[in-house]
Amino acid sequence: MFGLLRSAGVVTVFVVAATPVLAQQPSPAGHVKTVSGAAFIVRQNAIIPARAGEAVFASDALRTAADGAVGVTLKDDTRISLGPSSELRLERYIYAPGEGGLGMVLNFVRGVGVYVSGRMAKLAPDAIRLETPAAIVGVRGTTVAVHVEP
Repeated sequence: MFGLLRSAGVVTVFVVAATPVLAQQPSPAGHVKTVSGAAFIVRQNAIIPARAGEAVFASDALRTAADGAVGVTLKDDTRISLGPSSELRLERYIYAPGEGGLGMVLNFVRGVGVYVSGRMAKLAPDAIRLETPAAIVGVRGTTVAVHVEP
């Protein structure tokens, strides 16, 4: 009987100790700055209307309808803008210069978009990749306009 109670106590302590780790949310990669018309954030297969101030995470996608446009600023001051009928997937975003963690992969799926480099491009230009269905662009601190046709 004492062995059973001791085992239950260990399990309880383990569950309580593990709960706070599971409850932590990842920090946002950036935030929506501007929205006009219909624009959305796609997060884990859920479609969320984009609103100014809304958090954008490293695995999110951005979509705009035929009347939509959206502008996002990431933690390193990278700016991304999408025009009407566009989609961009933020495949990877790590900005932790103090720990040496830098990396960004943006996948322009369709439509029109503009990328303006931020601090990451100055610190580690090789850590940034802009992808389209037909090309991959390396960044060396620049502004890039992209038009992807379906």
